Amino acid sequence: MSNDKPQGVYASYFASIVGEENAVCLWENIELSQQKRIQQAIASGNPPSCIVYPRSQQQLAAVIATAHSNNWRVLPCGNSSKLNWGGLVKGIDVVVSTERINQLIEHAVGDLTITVEAGMKFSHLQALLAKSRQFLALDPTAPELATIGGIVATGDTGSLRQRYGSVRDQLLGITFVRADGQVTKAGGRVVKNVAGYDLMKLLTGSYGTLGFISQLTFRLYPLAEASGTVVLTGTAEAVSQAADILRGSGLTPVQADLLSTKLVSSLGLGEGLGLIARFQSISESVKEQSNRVLEVGQKLGLNGTIYVDGDEASLWQRLQERIHYTATESVITCKIGVLPTAAVEILTQVELGLIHIGSGLGLLQLEGKNQVLKVRDRTQAHRGFLTILEAPVAVKEQIDVWGYTENALPLMRRIKEQFDSKNILSPGRFVGGI
Repeated sequence: MSNDKPQGVYASYFASIVGEENAVCLWENIELSQQKRIQQAIASGNPPSCIVYPRSQQQLAAVIATAHSNNWRVLPCGNSSKLNWGGLVKGIDVVVSTERINQLIEHAVGDLTITVEAGMKFSHLQALLAKSRQFLALDPTAPELATIGGIVATGDTGSLRQRYGSVRDQLLGITFVRADGQVTKAGGRVVKNVAGYDLMKLLTGSYGTLGFISQLTFRLYPLAEASGTVVLTGTAEAVSQAADILRGSGLTPVQADLLSTKLVSSLGLGEGLGLIARFQSISESVKEQSNRVLEVGQKLGLNGTIYVDGDEASLWQRLQERIHYTATESVITCKIGVLPTAAVEILTQVELGLIHIGSGLGLLQLEGKNQVLKVRDRTQAHRGFLTILEAPVAVKEQIDVWGYTENALPLMRRIKEQFDSKNILSPGRFVGGI
């Protein structure tokens, strides 16, 4: 199916819809860095014919309707920062980006809600909200590059899940374009909205296989008066005990993670495993809670340090960069989910890793498919999962990216059939080749 027509045929169809100059870019004219990101997302074979950049929801709907009527396979993306996550897509004819559908629709400051188009960058949204002393409680990968739609499509929450929950917990409303080009809405623009089937949860983390997210409404939170971070480092046994104490205590960190030995040393935080906990509240509360974590560490023989102000901001930024930075192209980045009590055991077996104390979710960097399979076996023994996010195409072609072993695949296939009967949206990217 893919590229059985000259590239210009696809381009001319879409150019008549989006109109503006540079809104359709042929494959050979795409920047090399962008070409590389797309090639990391697709199975070996012909590249897509072009990228289309609609500027409005109406244009997006018309582009998808055209693809649907012609049976052209579409790879949805925002700014491509997570395009290489998940399974390899197959036989793609065209890439469609929401990067230019990026307007602020409504910010209800008093109601603590905001509605934005999917192509808005996360960093731009947070800068807008900061003017009103508010923020969106997500901590995604590549915040400077990531679009709001891409964050929702991949369910990319980060460490703030400890206090505020997942992407699904932040969402109040969603608008998306179906595979046939029809625009559909779910939820609303107010916090108390429970009517109807919860399409928001279904679209979140669906990797563009069920619909093309175009607009989103989120709940917001006020920025805290003060912030402080405690880092404890030392033996695996003592760190594990500290994590157990923190989980069972009345302390309320907004972020709390366990760090592998190499991650601790590469950030210059000390030696051994690490526990990092961040508190944000009024100043007195932050100091009190930080000191209580330090005391726990001291009783267990752990080294402890408190970070505030610029040092704290720098620490979290470096941590984010280090856990996502891959020194070589052979490194495989994985998402892990495991019982929180088993997190330390897993981290002692990998070089670079981070697991959230509360949820047991996290990120690992592994070398080679054999290590992936070994860690996956150990994770599944603890009733968990290990999913490959980023890896060389050759690795993704040899190993099941998702490692899914539960029994919901038939249901997932029926949902895919209902939403995308022609299988034109991100074919092959999701669990079981959906």
